[in-house]
Amino acid sequence: MTCRTCHLPVHTQFASPDLVGAIVEGGLDPAEDPRWADSGATSAAEYARWAGHLCGMTCLRMALGTAAPSLFALRDGAAEYDAYTEDAGGVIRGLVYAPFARYVSEVHGLDAVVHRELTPAGVLGLLDEGRTVMASVHYGIRHPDRPAPGRGGHLVLLTSRTADGDGVHFHNPSGTTAGTRAATLPVPVFERFFAGRGVSLPGPVT
Repeated sequence: MTCRTCHLPVHTQFASPDLVGAIVEGGLDPAEDPRWADSGATSAAEYARWAGHLCGMTCLRMALGTAAPSLFALRDGAAEYDAYTEDAGGVIRGLVYAPFARYVSEVHGLDAVVHRELTPAGVLGLLDEGRTVMASVHYGIRHPDRPAPGRGGHLVLLTSRTADGDGVHFHNPSGTTAGTRAATLPVPVFERFFAGRGVSLPGPVT
C-alpha cells in the first residue's frame, strides 16, 4: 500500500496488516501470523518476541521507500549501534534515539536529527521543510475519538501537513485499519497523544 499524500509505502510492524487488530487488541499470539517470515525474522518465536517493539524500525522502513531492507534487517542494524539492547533478564530496551540517529546517518545516509523537546508548531515547521518526523505518541492514537490514555511509548511517521494547514498526515505502524494506518488528524487531537519528542528524517527518498 502507498500513501496518496506522500508517495511513501505504508507498512505495519506486524507482517499481516489484516491481523494487527487481532494481535494488538484481541490477544492473538504474533507467532500465529502466517506471514511472519516476510519480516525477515529467523523464526516465529523471534518474530513474536520482537515485532511489538519495532514501530520505530517500521517508520524507518517506510521512510526508506520501496527499496528498504526487511524489518528485522533494520532491527539487526540498529541493534549493532545499541539502539536496541536487552538487559540481563532479556527485557528489550529501545528505541534509543541517539544511537538510532547514528545508525540511520552512517548506514543509510539520511540526515537523522533527534528532537528531545518538540512542540506541535515545531513538528509543522519540520514538515514544511520537507522532512518527515518519527513522533513519540501513545498507541491509543488509533482511537482518536477516545480520551488519550497517555503520551508516548509508540512511534508514528508524520509525512506532511494537511492542505488546510490545521492537521497532519501520518503512518501508524500499529494501525488496525487502512484509515488508521495512513491517518489524518487535526493538530489539537494529535497533540493529546504526543509526547513532545521524536526524530526527523529527510523527505521521501523513493
